[in-house]
Amino acid sequence: MEKPADRLVNGEAVEVDVRYARLGSRALALTVDIAVQVLLGFFLLILVVALVPLVFGEFVDDALMRSIMIIVAVTVLIAYPTTIETLTNGRSIGKRLVGLRVVREDGGPIRVRHALTRTLVGVAVEWPGLIMPMLTWVVSLLTMTFSPRGRRLGDLAAGTFVIHERSASEWGWMPAMPPPLSRWAVTADLSAVDDDLALAARHFLARAKEIRRPWHDRFADGLAAEMIERIPQQPPPGTPPMHLLAAVLAERRRRASGQVLTTRALTERIWPGFGRLENFTRLEPVGSFDAEQTQPLP
Repeated sequence: MEKPADRLVNGEAVEVDVRYARLGSRALALTVDIAVQVLLGFFLLILVVALVPLVFGEFVDDALMRSIMIIVAVTVLIAYPTTIETLTNGRSIGKRLVGLRVVREDGGPIRVRHALTRTLVGVAVEWPGLIMPMLTWVVSLLTMTFSPRGRRLGDLAAGTFVIHERSASEWGWMPAMPPPLSRWAVTADLSAVDDDLALAARHFLARAKEIRRPWHDRFADGLAAEMIERIPQQPPPGTPPMHLLAAVLAERRRRASGQVLTTRALTERIWPGFGRLENFTRLEPVGSFDAEQTQPLP
């Protein structure tokens, strides 16, 4: 049984944060790929009908046509998907549109043997399914649903899985660094400030102007006091709670951004295309603070 993993450590010991593709996105990509294969099949059939009589003339018979139909079927169902996934590093047309990619278990790009194994298993027991199709379809769906990495039978046989490629997305409102606290924040130890506390502070700052007093001050003071308890270095005396919260969030974002960019550069070197820096949204600091809405910490 697979061990669940939220992160991937590739062959060069670089930890890569990935999102495993699940049933919904993979079904959408498969639908597109099936449509492409159907169009390819029709195109090849038209060529067969038009060219075979011209090439073979009076030698055309049922046996020849059956042989050609088998060749067309093998081309559409096996040769085409194997070739395109190999040449595109695991991105068929459907996967490219949905933003998916097939990779090896160690994070590297797939080769011919991986693509061929995935295709053969898929044709035999998944789609279209030549061996007990109804039963194998159910088994394949259950396997993908309960697999920690969303792997289908073809992935298990080939040693691969499918991931979401990152795309730019909006992060929404982010507080700016209050200038008086920038030097303090750089030297502050924020390791004890967990994600839950940071998220609560961010939500509060985003809605601060909508919250009436005295609730506004109670929320601000409570969050700021919890921040101070977890940070060994005390902020400058008289720091407004709102400014303290903004400084901690801005510094966490700055440090995380530096780590992300370093990881992306390493990932791009060993995994071309997945770690492109232009695929990631820059976190621009946005926001200001009204001094009248804040008050010094006690």
